[in-house]
Amino acid sequence: MDDTRNIWVFIELEDGKIAEVSLELLAKGQELAQILDSEVWALLPGYGISTPAEEVIQAGADRVIMAEHPELEHYRTLPFTRILAEQARKHRPYIFLIGATPVGRDLAPRLASALKVGLTADCTDLQIGDYTIKKENRTVKDLLYQIRPAFGGNLIATIVNPNTRPQMATVRPGVMRRTQPDPQRRGTLENIQVEFQAEDFALQVLSREVRPASVHLSDAPVVVAGGGGMKTKEEFELVEELAHLLGGEVGASRAAVDAGLVSRQHQVGQTGTTVRPRLYIAAGISGAIQHRAGMDQSNKIIAINTDPNAPIFQVAHYKIIGDAAEVLPMLIKALKEKTK
Repeated sequence: MDDTRNIWVFIELEDGKIAEVSLELLAKGQELAQILDSEVWALLPGYGISTPAEEVIQAGADRVIMAEHPELEHYRTLPFTRILAEQARKHRPYIFLIGATPVGRDLAPRLASALKVGLTADCTDLQIGDYTIKKENRTVKDLLYQIRPAFGGNLIATIVNPNTRPQMATVRPGVMRRTQPDPQRRGTLENIQVEFQAEDFALQVLSREVRPASVHLSDAPVVVAGGGGMKTKEEFELVEELAHLLGGEVGASRAAVDAGLVSRQHQVGQTGTTVRPRLYIAAGISGAIQHRAGMDQSNKIIAINTDPNAPIFQVAHYKIIGDAAEVLPMLIKALKEKTK
């Protein structure tokens, strides 16, 4: 096994709990590691991290590098960057994956700059494949295909980095499927000595204010989403009412967001949130490929559209041909009568 082909995952903690995207990346890392015949290493900075470290092993890491220090209890760019950069220079990972969270989007560019390597941001898929450099007439094998939307979501770009290591990417939460933890799984825990420089603490944390997210699309069991077919805010309120009755979250296509019917937090798709609910209702959504890529893994999909040839029907389990502004009130009425 080639140690320099290992896949690294940065483990982000949210108030002592492992961020969902980190668990998703561990599962994806295992999938890629099997192709490369390598291991998944996790880098876990923090304070009081013994319990999360065991959870990281159970979620798919073969080795966890633990950097524990009181100054790492809360994220700050410079101390975290120093630790990750020093360990990457020492062990030379082949691939380095970071979640595209607010923390990851701050950390990854600084780390890539420190290591003088490339970075692909907001990936929606990762694969292993070969790449031929035509000018040099040579093929580089087993590169990381870093796949992400480009040009406002109108194209899907595949980016490779044949010249520098590690190959770095940030990955959107929800696009990778996490696996169930295995309590019997065994791995190696390695504690490292943490040393800082004075300049690492140019920024001091005086207080913290955490505002919980108001929209929880990625883990919602039911999502009712409205699209451009909902022509007014009054019509879009039908989407919100149905979602409330079903105990779900409100989603939207980009068309609905661009029309000002709902905030961008509700957008589903490659330029929004990827969801896998038990039930997804698409009301007045035509189903562009960018939207379908963010919801086509839902367990059951009900689509409502006036166009019988709408692309959304290609992934729908149940199809209703009609105006969503007329169909939704009937569904709402039926649900209300059933709950009386």
